[in-house]
Amino acid sequence: MATTYDYPGDLIAAQQALTQVRADLTALYERLPYSVEPMEAWQRPEGYWLATSRAYPDSPGWSEQERREVAALRERERDLTAAIVTHAFWNDVAGPERLDARSQLKHALAREDGEGQEAA
Repeated sequence: MATTYDYPGDLIAAQQALTQVRADLTALYERLPYSVEPMEAWQRPEGYWLATSRAYPDSPGWSEQERREVAALRERERDLTAAIVTHAFWNDVAGPERLDARSQLKHALAREDGEGQEAA
């Protein structure tokens, strides 16, 4: 039987915020031009990495606002990651169990709804 952990609320909240920030960053990257700097259209030669060629249109680059938005999200991601990794909760988890506990934290929000709640 797998051990479950009683994560403190602030640690769960930080993980939830980190998951949201990463989703926001992914969505932002998907809508931004492929190149940060303006770039002329180009085509990957056939046989280069893949058997088919691929053409890329002109890229206007990222605006200053887009660059600031990416930078803010990345900074928030770093801050949340640091808060999670350095949280005092990990001091109470035995070294060999930390990897499993960290993995379970990523799914703790589903357990908050009552799924799979067991005593450690």
